Amino acid sequence: MASRPEQVLRGDDAPLSASFLELFFDLAFVLALSQLAEHLLHDLTLPGVLRTALLLAGVWWIWVTTTWFADWYDPDSPWVRWLLVGASLGSLLAGVAIPQALDGRGLLFAGAYVAVHIARGAVTAFALRGHPRQKRALRILCWFSVSAVPWLVGGLLPEWRVPLWLFALAIDFTGPRIGWPTPRLGRTSRQELRLASEHFAERYQQIMIIALGELVLVAGLSYAGTHLDPPQTAAFLLVFAAAVLIGLLYVTPAGQRLGPAIDRADPARLGVITGYLHLVMVAGLVVTAVGAELSIAHPTKASDLTSAVVILGGPTLFLLGRTLFSVAIHRRLSWPRVAALFVLSGAAVVLRLPLLAVSAVATGVVLTVVVLDHAGIRSYRRIKNPD
Repeated sequence: MASRPEQVLRGDDAPLSASFLELFFDLAFVLALSQLAEHLLHDLTLPGVLRTALLLAGVWWIWVTTTWFADWYDPDSPWVRWLLVGASLGSLLAGVAIPQALDGRGLLFAGAYVAVHIARGAVTAFALRGHPRQKRALRILCWFSVSAVPWLVGGLLPEWRVPLWLFALAIDFTGPRIGWPTPRLGRTSRQELRLASEHFAERYQQIMIIALGELVLVAGLSYAGTHLDPPQTAAFLLVFAAAVLIGLLYVTPAGQRLGPAIDRADPARLGVITGYLHLVMVAGLVVTAVGAELSIAHPTKASDLTSAVVILGGPTLFLLGRTLFSVAIHRRLSWPRVAALFVLSGAAVVLRLPLLAVSAVATGVVLTVVVLDHAGIRSYRRIKNPD
């Protein structure tokens, strides 16, 4: 019979598909993405973009670390189930706080963030007492306890909030990359960072679907609030096409090969880097959702620099993350995507067309990349497997 700590850890026979509570936890992320898009829409200045990015990084790190937690521990354990429920509540509270997180609700945002990480670390360290894996839980708990100080102090002091939260995020993002080194506890080994690759890859696909769903939802709600005139209809269809194309760009082929790549790679490198790169892609989808709302609501309005940067910047951010993702998986650079990054960046600066036309440029560039990518994949397969 397995010991109590062994019952908490994920066994070799544990199902690799996401559990019901993991999918339930993802639902809390829907609110956060929606709130972030609204937060950005109401402050399309450079400081507003940076503030939204800060909040996105915070809620994203709740999702990433909870995904690692669910990958390391048994989804059927009562400890794990209750912690996933708690993480869902914490994510919802952080999402509720987002519109005023840098004003009156800073302590709610920081408190929810800290509570998720500290509760998870404390419970797992207690549940694993006497087991070698307890040290990993204690290291992670120590690092989040350190970052909790600037998080909470920033929540209490609005004038110091942004620099303190940036410092706290730097601690949290750096920890796993270097193995959470802790006095008297050492550093987490590569084996301790090992991930169930199939489960991990599936979770990233699911969160990308959630982010794409937010884009489609924003497009649908924006279109429903119009008179359904031809320009508005065309803008809606362009956004829908962009969502489909972005989805295809994600899954083909690197999104489908993340699991095998994790099996082959150093988990301390690829397992952590994929978290950073998916943050860039999700940020791109949030910005794309804001651009969708602008183009659908005012398709014939002439673009200014701000609106052009938003509409074209979303796909640019996604392509940047996706390009680096392919480099991490395949060690290969996609030149069509690199060229698309330059085209989108240049177009954002020089184009002064109606918002509908700017949206058409963005969708057209993404379509071109998809076509060239698929042509390249077919050519590679013919070379590898000649008739």
